[in-house]
Amino acid sequence: MAGITGVAESNEAMAESWDGDTGAFWAEHADHFERSGAAYDDELLAAADIRPDSRVLDVGCGTGVTTRKAAQRAAQGQALGVDLSAQMLAVARARAESAGLSNVEFMQTDAQVHQFDGSFDRLISRTGVMFFGERDKAFANLASALVPDARVALLVWRSFGENDWMRQIVGALLPQAPLTGPPPDAPSPFALADRGTTTTLLEGAGFRDVQFQGLEHPLVFGRDADEAYAFLLGLSGWMIADLDEDARRAAEERLRAMLAAHETAHGVQLDSAAWLITARR
Repeated sequence: MAGITGVAESNEAMAESWDGDTGAFWAEHADHFERSGAAYDDELLAAADIRPDSRVLDVGCGTGVTTRKAAQRAAQGQALGVDLSAQMLAVARARAESAGLSNVEFMQTDAQVHQFDGSFDRLISRTGVMFFGERDKAFANLASALVPDARVALLVWRSFGENDWMRQIVGALLPQAPLTGPPPDAPSPFALADRGTTTTLLEGAGFRDVQFQGLEHPLVFGRDADEAYAFLLGLSGWMIADLDEDARRAAEERLRAMLAAHETAHGVQLDSAAWLITARR
């Protein structure tokens, strides 16, 4: 975490992962990740209602695809993408420069504790706000980054049980594991899935008019089963790293078979379900 200063103690493990091997993998496969969830981008950005002079804060921006799209919409404004991963932010900066965008910046920081200047009128995130160690403090800090009446648009995953992509991957690699997902109070992709809990969280942090819209789109994991297999084994291979050789080989074969069964003319697709959360500061 050499490049990050002021990380909250509750986020240190997450920062070590995202600024380490996990972030390196995402940076190396930036095209893959940006394409995978691209079907959600237009709905997220439309909900944010970004104006030409908007100042946009993009939290958990990764390699910056939504930050770049926000900057294009806010041509006379500014977009700032923040993330824990130096590797992904390096990709984000290079891609913004290649796109000729002069109104976009990227910062490696912990959004739970960073002291923003309070000037942003839009807050967006595509699946980047579910991993805070202390959610109440994180969202209160994000609220302090915004001007009064600022618009918020957050894309978060619905529950583990509603997301076939995760159930299929876990079921293939670890068929004996209970398909219940992570504990609801732990940082995870599904940490904001419960509408009631998340509404209470956001309202307690200073947001109002909290609304949820259910969205469903397939995620694309590769152009064919071979590409998807190589990608997912790199992404999720840690799940089977401790198995013996025979068990690991069997898990890999199940993964390949599952992906082959979901191969379509548009690539290997697995269903996903998300909430588009909107609110006001």
